[in-house]
Parts: sequence; C-alpha cells; structure tokens
Amino acid sequence: MIRRYVFGNMIETEAVLNKPEKSEGPLPYLEVREEKKSFLYRMDPEERIYGLGENVRGINKRGWIYESKCSDDPEHREDKHALYGAHNFFVADGKEPFGVFIDYPGILTFDVGYEKSDELRITASDWNLEVYIITGENVKDIVKQFRRLIGRSYIPPLWAFGYGQSRWGYKSADDVREVARKHRELGIGLDSIYLDIDYMERFKDFTVNEETFPDFPDFVKEMEEEHIHLVPIIDAGVKKEEGYPVYEEGMEKGYFCKKEDGTEFVAAVWPGKALFPDMLNEEARQWFGNWYRFLLDQGIEGFWNDMNEPSIFYTEDRLSDVMEKIKEYQGKNLDLNTFFEFQGLVTGLSNNTKDYKYFYHEKDGEKIRHDRVHNLFGFAMTRAAGEAFERLEPEKRILMFSRSSYIGMHRYGGIWQGDNMSWWSHLLLNIRMMPSLNMCGFLYTGADLGGFGADTTEDLLLRWLAFGIFTPLMRNHSAMGTRRQEVYQFDRIEGFRHIIGLRYRLIPYLYSEYMKAAVRDEMMFRPLAFDYPEDRYVLDVEDQLLLGEEIMLAPVYEQNARGRYVYLPEAMKMVRFCQDGTQKEEILAAGHHYVEIPLTEVVFFIRPGRLVPLAGPAVCTQEIDFENLTYISYVEKGEALYEYYRDDGYEKDYDNPDHITVIRVQK
Repeated sequence: MIRRYVFGNMIETEAVLNKPEKSEGPLPYLEVREEKKSFLYRMDPEERIYGLGENVRGINKRGWIYESKCSDDPEHREDKHALYGAHNFFVADGKEPFGVFIDYPGILTFDVGYEKSDELRITASDWNLEVYIITGENVKDIVKQFRRLIGRSYIPPLWAFGYGQSRWGYKSADDVREVARKHRELGIGLDSIYLDIDYMERFKDFTVNEETFPDFPDFVKEMEEEHIHLVPIIDAGVKKEEGYPVYEEGMEKGYFCKKEDGTEFVAAVWPGKALFPDMLNEEARQWFGNWYRFLLDQGIEGFWNDMNEPSIFYTEDRLSDVMEKIKEYQGKNLDLNTFFEFQGLVTGLSNNTKDYKYFYHEKDGEKIRHDRVHNLFGFAMTRAAGEAFERLEPEKRILMFSRSSYIGMHRYGGIWQGDNMSWWSHLLLNIRMMPSLNMCGFLYTGADLGGFGADTTEDLLLRWLAFGIFTPLMRNHSAMGTRRQEVYQFDRIEGFRHIIGLRYRLIPYLYSEYMKAAVRDEMMFRPLAFDYPEDRYVLDVEDQLLLGEEIMLAPVYEQNARGRYVYLPEAMKMVRFCQDGTQKEEILAAGHHYVEIPLTEVVFFIRPGRLVPLAGPAVCTQEIDFENLTYISYVEKGEALYEYYRDDGYEKDYDNPDHITVIRVQK
C-alpha cells in the first residue's frame, strides 16, 4: 500500500510517473515537526534502515548523517555525508516494516541515529515536499511497490554487459588502437573503450579533436570491425567561446542558466569559462539532447554524462572576490589562523555551495533558484539524452550512464559510482552500495574497477575484477597521473584473462537476471537479510550478496588475504573457477566456513534447487553462443530450475513472453 502526503507547494521532480491520490489525515510512522522543517521517527534498538542509494558506510544506514546533495567529491571516506546521487528512499525494517520516499529536489538531511541513537530525523531546506509511505509484507515487497511507483529501470544494449576499458589520458586514436590491439592479441575480452575529455577539441562538448582523432567516423568503424564500441564522455558545462556553435545557439535562444539580473551565469570547468544549459527548461533540454546527434551520426552508440552535479571549479564573481582578498595578505606575517583563512580562500572556490544560490532555472514558466532544485540537474541532463535517443534512434538501445542522479533518472540511464580511489575500502563500498542502488531503481551500475584516483596494485585489481565480473557495468577506469591499470600492464596476465573470460561465460545469466529485474521491478543484488529474515546471523553480514535467486557472492576485499570467512544460511554448492580452466564443485553445509580463494580464482555459491547457465569462451559479446549453453546446478529434491530470459539484446519488445523459457535439470 502506498500513501502520498503533501507539504507546502512542491516543485515537481517527475520522479513519480503516476501519483496516487493525496492522502488526508495524520502522517503514519513519522512525527511532523513543521517548525523545524523535519520529520522524526523513533527506532527500536534492533531496527535496521536500508536504502538511501549511493552513499558511504554500510548496508544498514544506522549511526551516521547522510545528505541528499549531489556532490563532486572523490574521497568517499567514512566521514563524508554526500556523494554524487540524491536518493531519498529508505526502508525501516523493524517490527512493522515500512518504506519512505521524500520527493524533494533540494538538500535533505537524514540523521539516522547519529545525534540520538534511537531517532531518525529528516530535515529539509524548506517545507515544500511530498512524502510517500509504503507498507508491505517485507522489505522486498516494499521495494517492489516503490520501483513500480517510479517506473521501469533503463535497459542498455547487450554489448554494454561486456568488459570496458577507460582512462583519462587516451589522448589520440593511436592510444585507443593500442588498447584494442593488446586486448585482442592477448585474447582478453573487451567490448568497449571509453573516451574521456581528451577526444574533444579543447574540452568542448560535441566536438572531436581532428588532429589527434582524425577521420573520426572511419575510426569508429575501424573499432566496430574489432567488435569494440567507442563511448565518449559529455560534460555539463558548455565552453564560452565565440564561433562555437553549441555556445552561440544556446546564447541566441536563451537556453543557459542565468543570474538574478538576467545575465548568464558563468562558471569554470574543464574548458575554463563555461555556461550550464538550463536542463530543467523543457525547450533547452530538447535542444541539448539533439546535440548528441553530432556523435550518433558518426556511429557512436553509447555515452557517459559527467560533471553534472553540476561540478564547478570556480565562478567568475567568486574568483574576482578571492583575488581581491588575497591582496590583503601580501606582506603579512601569517600566523596559524590567518594562514588557514588564506588557504581556505582558494580551496573554497571549487564546488562552493553558496554558488548554488547565484543562478536560476526556468521550469514550467517559473524562475527557480538553483539550490532549491540542485539534485535534479544530473537527472535532467541524462533525461535530455534519453529523450533525444528516442527521437533520433527510436529502434536502437543506446548506452547511457551518468555520474549525478536523482530518483527518476533510472528510467533514462544507469550510473557509475563516481570518481572513487584505488583503496581496498572502496572495493568494500562498491559491494555494499549495489543493493541500495537497486532499491532505488538503478540496475545498470558499477564502480571504477581498480579505482579511479591513486595508484592501484595488481592484487587489488584482481580482487576488484573478481567482484566486478558480476556487476552490470564492468569498467576499468583510472585518472591521468595515476599508475596505468590496463590489465596487460601487470604480470598475472593469465589470471586477468581468466577472470575477464569468466565474465563472458556468465553474460547469459547476468543479462537474464538484469532483464527480469528490470521488467518485474525487482532487485538484482540483495543483502542476505532480505531473503533469510529469520536467520539472526545474516543481519550482520554486509560483505556477501545474493545475485538473482541463484547465486551468493562472497568477495575477498582485504589486502594479502588468502581467502575469507563465509556464512551460509543454508547448504549451498561452492563453485570454484581455477586459472587453469578447471572447475571444482563442493556442497557445503549451512554455517560458518573459511574458504581459500587464490588471487586468480573466482568462487561463488549456488542455492539449492537452482542452476546457472554458462556460455563457452568469448572475447566480445558478439562471439557469445547463446544457443549452446552448459549449466552448473545444485539439484535438490530431484531437480534444479532456472527461468531464462533471452532476447536479441537490441530490440525493445521487453515484455514479449517468448523471451522466457524454463530450464530444468533432473537427477
């Protein structure tokens, strides 16, 4: 059951497609404190709070403060409060489980037992919002109702489930060719190579540097002949430059965000001074979306949207103020406090939240200050692209994922989990984040494998890939200036080939599970507690996940670990894929086990009565033989079953019942 409560005059977000009628009477579960612009819920000692999408810390969110404030911050440490997404949905799993979605585009704070351990307090910046209360039999039922409320998750093309290689720093077509050549020569699977800002002409959207990437359409075809898709980045800021068509058109039509006095809001990002298209203005959104045709017409079939929190290096006005203030420090003896003040002037330039109050959007004919709708910008940018693809390429699935997001954006694209670091803690964070993102509709997701910032290590990349082969988005991405982390840069090439090769063998299963989760509004990844609610041990297990109805994952995420402890809530079959190509299977009883997992092996567990389809070896999705599959099964009570979804991976007849077959193995 879903009830909707309205407070004030909410700015429409379009997160919810078909709103239920407004409910009257008191708000259940939450105490309303209008004078403090907050809601209060008193938690039982053992109650668990799940959800909030892309966020730091564990699967159970108790004990910390989280902000819904889309933020460009790569250091996803435990002391942070906000990441790139704003996902205001959670489930309180206590004596009477219920879900809460706060539809609110401004900055929202969730104090989940931080100030007072038994209080969950939700505080808004103003009192114009809608609250959805969802009740059901259990957490999974509540999540499914919410997912139906917000609409079907984005569905990518089949090739987007292949392995992707990316780096900020592929500066020419020859750099990209080298990546493709090495993968193909070494027999390491690859379906896509990502183009970061280096491919552009001086970091300008919808341009290609003709000196470093000459004859771009021919280059796209050349890569396609190798069964490799090029996936370029698109940024939120449009360079301020006379003669640049995107800038000139936007200025002529008034499609950029403006300051209160009506002049354009100018900020700096990669190209220097830039303007932000007003993504909340329907006409401007359509205009920006149509610009994707520039690359679609050259054969591109996938994109990633970046810097769309929006990220701001500095604004013209703030930079001028800082430059003036810095002069006051010249010749002074800077003591401790004065030096910190001086230092803060410069460090405070980037992504300063005060700048969000200095520019405006036009939405549905109304002028709205940005801070009131801050969390919608990335959503609206990706929506611009998704709607344009439906106009420009209506028969084709186009790959699209974004850095910033709000609930509702999941209908137009996926997300990657931001500019993480090559830290073991970020591998664990990747594991823990998968269920909460699935709860909010984001199925096509994954982290930068190996870590984006800092220097990775061979063992970290191997362990991360051993988990990443199960995430829908599987991409190795790293920052300029960091250690090169293409897998062929390391000694254990056989191990990397083996792990990535297993991804391609698993794609029939992974794609099937993704499609069923999308079509049926279900979760692909779940914590054990969702499926075994009566088992007291699983409540504390946050480093093992269920994938579909068949598989349990228990990744290794600690440096120098030779294996790990695994808890099985029921008997399961352990399947071990060894580097030499052998496959070992062993049934383990319910309970606690220590499992050795060498660096170049992959281990997962199959639940009773289930089976997993596997394809033969392939180095790209186009080579996968979906007709001649083998099966790993744990036969119980004489049989094992699997409901298999198979379409061609490109058409859009998702609900066709002919896509479903039941595979049965009997003994």
